[in-house]
Amino acid sequence: GNVYENPCNYSNGKWVQDRDGPLYNGTTCGTIKEGQNCILHGRPDLGYLYWRWKPRKCRLPRFDPNTFLRLLRNKHIAFVGDSIARNQLESLLCMLATVSKPNLVYTSGADNKFRRWHFDSHKIVVSVYWSPFLVRGIEKSETGPNHNEVYVDSVDERWGADLVHIDMIVLSIGHWFLHPAVYYESGSVLGCHYCNGLNHSEIGFYGAMRKAIKTAFKTIIERKGANHGDGIDVFLTTFSPSHFEGQWDKFGACPRTKPYRKGEKRVEGMDAEMRAVDVEEMETAKLNAKKFKGRLRLETLDVTKLSLLRPDGHPGPYMYPFPFANGVHDRVQNDCVHWCLPGPIDTWNEIMLQVIRRWNIQSRRGVRLIP
Repeated sequence: GNVYENPCNYSNGKWVQDRDGPLYNGTTCGTIKEGQNCILHGRPDLGYLYWRWKPRKCRLPRFDPNTFLRLLRNKHIAFVGDSIARNQLESLLCMLATVSKPNLVYTSGADNKFRRWHFDSHKIVVSVYWSPFLVRGIEKSETGPNHNEVYVDSVDERWGADLVHIDMIVLSIGHWFLHPAVYYESGSVLGCHYCNGLNHSEIGFYGAMRKAIKTAFKTIIERKGANHGDGIDVFLTTFSPSHFEGQWDKFGACPRTKPYRKGEKRVEGMDAEMRAVDVEEMETAKLNAKKFKGRLRLETLDVTKLSLLRPDGHPGPYMYPFPFANGVHDRVQNDCVHWCLPGPIDTWNEIMLQVIRRWNIQSRRGVRLIP
């Protein structure tokens, strides 16, 4: 049996100490969002940089930027989703920038919502699309409604319309579904989540998120898998847990400086439910993709557990520069959702590269892909 016929399960393992540390640092990479540049903002403990993920039954090699660039030559890779999608994209850019310069060729929208870079060395386009529901949504605002409005059966065309140019797509959503929302399907209200005072039935958010992912997959597969379609590679990054311990504005909101040890923490509750929706919808999508002629390759990046085990990986108070310059105050906003760069999220891209390598070897051999 060949190593690539039984692909490694990267989702189970433990964090082990790593003398080498990250490929890049906050000062060598110019594309990190301010609030995730923890070292630049004065985070004093750097132990969180010296861990690597060790899957139970196989090795996860360090990220090799040259391999990634070689395998994606002439391709357009798009990250689509919320700020966690952007976090993963910025990690990838930083790692690639160690060997090749990303040139920003397009930007639009406040807070870097839509951006595109070009790696001239390999004619690769890397882009990010803000789409926190994957489907069409109206985000709550000061001026508009105080809840999100989400249309679960129509894809967000900000990215959907560009599918024709996209060769690989990485989807990542979840956290925005926790906010109050009204959901619409086929033109009428499906129900709502946490919408006191509105006369709709409360249906929670798991079902709506499932429908949104279904709609996204269905659209991608139909548009890229039809006879004239040139196929696409699709990743879905599973939900990454946040690590608030106590209030978001207290000094110790995510105070840990080490990973949890093996067996110390389990994926459970909401984190487990969110991950289950991702995993189940990917399995359904793989089955649907089989009916199409085009070359469709789909894989889950199951990062829920490895992320859960890294409570030390968030900016915490260092989302702002030097939060304790005037002594330690009780109330300082903490970010226990996003990930410091460099940090644990770099591992997500390491796993993604291994899947791409496996696909490449299989397609060179002409192996019919068995999901």
